[in-house]
Amino acid sequence: MISRENLLSASWRKSSYSSDNGGNCLEVADGFAGVVPVRDSKAPHGPALVVPAPHWSAFVQAVRNDTLSA
Repeated sequence: MISRENLLSASWRKSSYSSDNGGNCLEVADGFAGVVPVRDSKAPHGPALVVPAPHWSAFVQAVRNDTLSA
C-alpha cells in the first residue's frame, strides 16, 4: 500500500509535452511496484490517483494512438 508520506516524498515528473505556462498537466511518480501514482500539477498537495501499471500503460498507448473512446 502507498502511504501519503510516500507520495509526498515521491519524485514527480510531467510529460515532455507539457509547457511551463501553468496549463492542464498531469504528473506521474515512478518507482512504485505495479502502480502509477498520478496527480494534477496545479495541486501538488491535493489527491493523487493510484492506477494499476497495466491500465496506465494502456491509457498512454491509447493517447499515443489517438484511439480513446468515450
